[in-house]
Amino acid sequence: MGKLDSILMVGCGNMGGAMLRGWLAAGADPARFTVVDPYLAGAPDGVGLLRELPPSHFDAVLLGVKPQGFAEVAAGLAPQVGPETLVLSILAGIELASLSAALPDAAGWVRIMPNLAAALGKSPMALAELGLDQAVRNEVNELLAPLGTPEWITEAQFDLATALVGSGPAFVYRFIDALAAGGAELGFSTAQAQRLALAMVEGAAELARESPHSPAELARMVASPGGTTEAGLKVLDADQALEKLVVATLRAARDRGAALAAFSAAPKES
Repeated sequence: MGKLDSILMVGCGNMGGAMLRGWLAAGADPARFTVVDPYLAGAPDGVGLLRELPPSHFDAVLLGVKPQGFAEVAAGLAPQVGPETLVLSILAGIELASLSAALPDAAGWVRIMPNLAAALGKSPMALAELGLDQAVRNEVNELLAPLGTPEWITEAQFDLATALVGSGPAFVYRFIDALAAGGAELGFSTAQAQRLALAMVEGAAELARESPHSPAELARMVASPGGTTEAGLKVLDADQALEKLVVATLRAARDRGAALAAFSAAPKES
């Protein structure tokens, strides 16, 4: 199997579209991508747009349809997916065993859990694979690097990755919204509170990324003894309230992902 120079994107909704925008923003050749989507109004200049699956072969196929449409799409793709084609999937709940059973002749199978920050090149991406050697892993890393940070995990960790990477942005947005709401309740206008909360979180995240210190150590460094930050942290840290809330939040999202995966894998009555 050679380089991943031709990529067929089957389905290009919110997540697939974010990935495509991220690749193009990073300078990828639009001709490298062909999208199959019967509902998409249009594709970026230079990107092929088809309404039906083509008969030609590609180096990689990225599955981005609704999970309930996987069986039908895989049946149509199977004749075109052989030892020269890598299968990539962003389908929630569709496990590697299901991918390999439906498309058995592929060069390998990779599950990807990104988030919408892929459009900005800022997405963490959890990856689980079946049938890849190190050379192909490197090709996948190279393909995905413009979208953010690829991280290989075991498939057993995938539901947790879905909770942290996929659902995590919504949890962060909730916290930003809570900061803004708190600022508004205590005296700022709503617009001021939102601007200040967003700017603060953006700067704090960038500093945490660039700093050699852990987030816990950064919090300690900001909190002068007897100061304002320490007073606020005492509320968050009381009885490990924030940590327990976050663990419970991630557990709920992880367990829901596991339930959806089990449902997708269960045989359906005819």
